Amino acid sequence: MQGIIYEDTVFHFLLITLIMGGAAAWMSGRACALTWRPRTVLVAYLLILAAAVRYIHFAPFGGTLISLHYYLVDLCIILVIGFLGYRHTRARQMTTRYAWRFESTGPLSWKSRG
Repeated sequence: MQGIIYEDTVFHFLLITLIMGGAAAWMSGRACALTWRPRTVLVAYLLILAAAVRYIHFAPFGGTLISLHYYLVDLCIILVIGFLGYRHTRARQMTTRYAWRFESTGPLSWKSRG
């Protein structure tokens, strides 16, 4: 597994990519949903965030800075978490602001009342 998903140690991967990067991705998705921005704007934000996560791997921990493979791994994880945050917030928005029109069917979805 080492060499495919993470570079140095599992601890660095969990700390930087999943915890720090994931929290920032969730909050970016939440912010885009709260301001009613399209998903394309979120993708642009998450591309930049993945580069920042790659820099954090590099600066204090000595990972590789310019590595397409690890950038794509970080980007995939950040995109999933960012879109989950976006969808969760949007589902909550639709069911609370438009309660007369939509009802919740789960943490990530809603349906029309009918």
